[in-house]
Amino acid sequence: MPMTPENATWFADAFSTIVSNVGQALLDKEDVIKLALTTMLSEGHLLLEDAPGTGKTALARALAASVQGTHSRIQFTPDLLPSDITGVTIYDQKTGTWDFHAGPIFSSIVLADEINRASPKTQSALLEVMEESQVTVDGVRHTTERPFMVIATQNPIEQAGTYRLPEAQLDRFLMKASVGYPNREALTQILSSSAHPDRSKDLSAVVASSVVASMADLAASNHIENSVLDYIGALVEATRTAEETRMGVSTRGAIGMA
Repeated sequence: MPMTPENATWFADAFSTIVSNVGQALLDKEDVIKLALTTMLSEGHLLLEDAPGTGKTALARALAASVQGTHSRIQFTPDLLPSDITGVTIYDQKTGTWDFHAGPIFSSIVLADEINRASPKTQSALLEVMEESQVTVDGVRHTTERPFMVIATQNPIEQAGTYRLPEAQLDRFLMKASVGYPNREALTQILSSSAHPDRSKDLSAVVASSVVASMADLAASNHIENSVLDYIGALVEATRTAEETRMGVSTRGAIGMA
């Protein structure tokens, strides 16, 4: 799908429609909703560093509902195993075959809650699927649906019993953001509907998942001038040579910027 004025208008209208729908569940958070949707359309992943109870689960559920996708939540704990994420192959005695039982990673939007509480071995179960949108179990590849996005969370305040995310894991997140607390007006509105505090459960899809895939294809096909590419390259090089930075932007990060 080429980027034409008509397609650009269609893209902008669909984008605004999704943002508006998700905004019904997440009041006063249009900026973070736009960041999350931009990450999805870029086929990237989002890291939310925030305190508990700020609406991270509601964001993931509302976004999935708005695009006719599926949603799963994985609570990362020290005893979580990689197979709890990816799934397992089980032998069926009745049929004499090995059947794959998919794990919660096979959803449109996966909320990896408190990702830094799981061991590095368990965290590594996300490396392949976040990079290639597929999982290899017992030598067999299983592809995730499209759209696919991991929204991971970690608490910046409570660090006891946590594991630092390795650089290979961090590099697979396109964006890092914070939902933050709602303003007083939004909080009052939330409190006034305390009987049904989670509005994301009541949302309906405003676009089909196939539309989101088309939007992602359109965004990827957008032409970028060489001057812009050169500027991105200059920024990336600056992060690699500056004394203030511990580690510069990777090639994957540069591609994400483009």
